[in-house]
Parts: sequence; C-alpha cells; structure tokens
Amino acid sequence: MFLLASLLPLGIVVAFALRTADEVITGIVTSELENVAAEKQELLQRWLGERNADLAVMAGSAAVGSMDAAQIEPYLSLVREKYGVYDRLAVADPTGRPVYDTANDASETFEDQVWFRQALEAGTYMSEVRLGPNGRDSVFQLSTLIPGKDGEHAGVLCATVGTRTILSRVLSVSLGVSGECYLVDQTGTFLAHKEPRRIFKESIARSEGFTFAFESRRPKTAYTDYRGIEVLGASRHVAGTQWYVVVEQDWDEASAGVFRLRHRIYLVIAATVVGVIGLSWLLAYYVSAPIRALSRAADGVARGDYEDAFKDVRISRRDETGALYVAFRNMAGQLKERQAKLETRMGLTEAELRKVEAELKGTLEAAARSERLAAVGRLAAGVAHEIRTPLTSLKLFLQSVQEEVAVSPEQREDYQIAMRQVGRIETTINHFLDFARPQQPVFGSLDVVGLIDDALEVVQPRANQQDVRVHKRIAPDLPPVEGDSRQLGEALVNLAVNALEAMPDGGELTISVESEATGADSAQPAWLRIDVSDTGTGIRDEDLQRLFEPFFTTKATGSGLGLTILRGTIERHGGSVNVDSRVGAGTTFSLRLPAFSADRTTASE
Repeated sequence: MFLLASLLPLGIVVAFALRTADEVITGIVTSELENVAAEKQELLQRWLGERNADLAVMAGSAAVGSMDAAQIEPYLSLVREKYGVYDRLAVADPTGRPVYDTANDASETFEDQVWFRQALEAGTYMSEVRLGPNGRDSVFQLSTLIPGKDGEHAGVLCATVGTRTILSRVLSVSLGVSGECYLVDQTGTFLAHKEPRRIFKESIARSEGFTFAFESRRPKTAYTDYRGIEVLGASRHVAGTQWYVVVEQDWDEASAGVFRLRHRIYLVIAATVVGVIGLSWLLAYYVSAPIRALSRAADGVARGDYEDAFKDVRISRRDETGALYVAFRNMAGQLKERQAKLETRMGLTEAELRKVEAELKGTLEAAARSERLAAVGRLAAGVAHEIRTPLTSLKLFLQSVQEEVAVSPEQREDYQIAMRQVGRIETTINHFLDFARPQQPVFGSLDVVGLIDDALEVVQPRANQQDVRVHKRIAPDLPPVEGDSRQLGEALVNLAVNALEAMPDGGELTISVESEATGADSAQPAWLRIDVSDTGTGIRDEDLQRLFEPFFTTKATGSGLGLTILRGTIERHGGSVNVDSRVGAGTTFSLRLPAFSADRTTASE
C-alpha cells in the first residue's frame, strides 16, 4: 500500500505530462498544417483569379474582338509564349464556327462543345479538371463571351489551362520524409499528386482521410490516410471550384520528441520503484510494532471496553504514530459519550415513526381516491351504456319525423338544433365507453400522409370559418409504421379540433411529420413523430400537469376524456405523447410512434 500510495502522484504527473506533450505537439503540427493548407489554398485561388482575368483581357482586346484570324494569331501566340500555362486557345463565332485554334484543326465545329454552349448560356464557364494529352499533367478549360457591338457578343474565347506550373508549387512542401500535399475533387479522386501514376486513377474515398477532408469541423487528432499511415492533416476548399487541398504529415515522425520523453520517464519510474521498495522495507518494522498495539486496543473498543482498552498500550512517540495513538484514545472517549447520547435519542425515534405513519395515511387516502375515480368511471360507463339504446331510438325517431312530416323553416331550425344536441350526447357517451373499455388497436400498414389528409379534410371547413391557415409539412423518406388507422385518425382529428378551439380569432394550424433516430445506430430511424401545432392561447403551467387526467377540462363544455383516450391510444401503439405550450404563444402536441422494421417483426413473432 505504501508503494502504491507513493507511486500514485508520480503516475498522475507522468500521465499529465505525456498527455500535455501529445496535445502540445498535435496542436503545433496541426497549426502548421493549417497554415500550409491555407497558403496553398490562397495560391490556387489567386492563380485561378489571374487566369480568369487573363481570359477577360484577351476577350476584350481589339485583336480578338476583330474576329479576324490574321489579327488574332500573333496576339494569342504572344500570350501563350509569355504566360506558358495555356495549352490551347480557340476562338469561335456565335454559330460555333472556328475562327482561330492553336490546335490547327480547321475542320472542327465547336457548336456541340460544352465550353461553347455553357459560355453562351452563362457568360463564363470553367470545366472539371481532367488528364491532359500527355497522360501525366491535369488540365481544365475556361471560356467567356467576346463582347461585340450594340451589347451583342461577337463569339466565344476558350482557353485550355495546364496546371503543371502551379501544381508543382502547390505540391512542394517541407513536412519531413513522409509529409505531402495533394489535390482532390469532391469524390476524393486525385487531381494532383507527387506520384503522377495516382492522378485520376486512385482515390482517398475509402480512407479516413476522405471524411476528415470534407468535415466542416475537423478534430485535431490523427487518422489513417489512403496509404494506411497514421497522420495529422489539414484541408482547404478552393473557392469557385470543387478542389480540396489536403496537407498531411506522419504522426510518428511529428511526435518523435514525445516518444523520447516517454522512454526517459519510464526509466525514472523504474528507478523510483526500486527506491520505494527498499525504503518501505526499512520503515515497515518501525511502523508495524505500534500499529499492532493499536490494533489490539481497537479490538477492545469494538467490544465496548472503552476504559481498559488502552491499559497495556503506551506510545510516547511524537510522530504520526503518536498522533494516531492520541486520536484513538480521543475516539474511544467520544464513542462512550455518543453511546450515552444514543440511549437518550431512542426516545425521539417514536416521534419520527408517528410522522412516517401520517405520511403513509396520506398515501392510502390517495389510493382510495384513485379507486373511487375508477369506480366513477365504471359507473359512468354503465350509465352511458344504458342511455345509448334509448338515445339511438330517439335519433331514429327524429330522422323519421324529418322524412315523413312537413315542417316550417322555423321548426326545421329547431330540428337541426335537436339533432346536434343528440349528436353531442352520443359523442360524450362514446368518450365514456372508450375510456371505460378501450379497444385494442388492429395493427396494419399505415399511410401517415393519408391519415393527415383525412384529418385536415374534416377540420378544413371549420378552419375556413375561423380564418385559420392550415399547413402540412411532410419530411422525405419517412419510415414505415404499423397501427390502427381508425384510432390514430380519431386522435389526429381530436388534436386538430382542440387546436382550432384555441384559435377562435384566427391563426395557424401546422401538422408536420418527420423521423427520429435514437440509440447507437443514429442512421436508422427508430420513431415517427407527428407534431400538431397551433398559435392559440396556450396552456397554463398548472393545467399542463393535469392535462391527461380523466374528467379534467378547461372548456365550458366537454367530458374531459378526449386527451386521456388519445394518450391511451398512442401508448397501446407503443408510442408516447409530449406537450410543449406557452401562454399566448401556442401549443404543440407531439405523437411519437415506433418505426416498423423487419427485425422488430421477427422478434415479435
């Protein structure tokens, strides 16, 4: 134990030192790589800007604007000789007929060339990088309109740009033996590399470097590149292109100093272990004898012999062992005092028991109230069942009266009022019956979009009357869901009607559907969430806590069972209901249903 206690601080310091060294070196190398990548990015962007500026100057020159090959040829030849980056320059008239081409292919027609068509449509064009005719260097095309008279264009100028000059500067880096810089496109294909055989033939798409190169927030950690080497890297996107500059350095090479430090620390630890073992052996005898005496005294204290436990123990040392002896004696005295206080405290325990008894009584009363509520529900269901039969007869009678007896317009209005009241009573009775005897859902494949359309079709007339704007938002690629379409449809209509009742003076009703991913596999959707939102008056915090209680309602009329039945329906489907509401800002009910999958079906079978 002494050895472990002695080595623990050293181990903590060593671990902290190694971790700090790794972080410092990683930060320094990463910062250097970021600077190099930014420098190469700026170099490429400036070079591309210069090429675009060159093309604009050439197109606006009098020689090119003349559309005369005799004037164009010496001017463009001088440009190619001066800049040395243009492998080919071509001029076409507005119909695509060649006017001048350094390739000397007079029979070629440019009408179907991409650079010609894109320049006519957009004004300028820049192609993807492709492998040049020599099979080693990459090239790309730039084209722009040649301005003419009266705002019309006189033709199109196209330049095939060779990248060998600029890429040689981009690929030139000083990052040790294995450090390198290369250029890739959005698919990870090499556009420029110090090994020409890899250009347009190999890709980093299957390496960790591909993910690292295109992440918006790159972690400052090592990863495995396309060569299988653990490296640190940085990348930059070249604006206006699909090019990415990637700079990497071998992690082992960058952290060589940490490795040397680690070896030296291990030697120090080994020497420390040897020294601590020898010192602990020397101190063991000096410490163990008084400890054994204190152990016997502790046994006496454990038996309750507080007075005689220290008769045979005499320790007059002034070191830690002596302090421990004094502390032991004081502890024995305090234990004796606490035993006396404990005997006094026993009388207070009865008062605490009475308090627990009162709390238990309150719990029993709450259970009794729950039982009475259940009894009321059963009674209400029985009463509703007894009322349902004569109510049906009354409804049929009223319907037959309308068909057989002629009534005046005033009587017809009274008749409609009576029929609405009968329907209202029937709805309330059905709520009681659904609450008392909830039906098990009949599962089947659900058309969620169809359910939402049906619900909106029911509430749309009332929404129009209240000047409520209805919105539907359906996310793409929704997971399949199984459930009872009738029960879920009634739940959606119930929520939509409640939302309309919260917006008597107009507002917005939104029903949105999207998938949610949970668990370790975040790419697999596990839930389908349906949100029903309104911009109504909202729900108070004290009412939110009782919102799903049976018979609780904030309306002037209503049974208070609608949301209770809704939650029961969703829970029987294996889902859940959440409510988010703010007074004056609106309410959102979220229905979460489990997504259907083949694995779940197999498990259930």
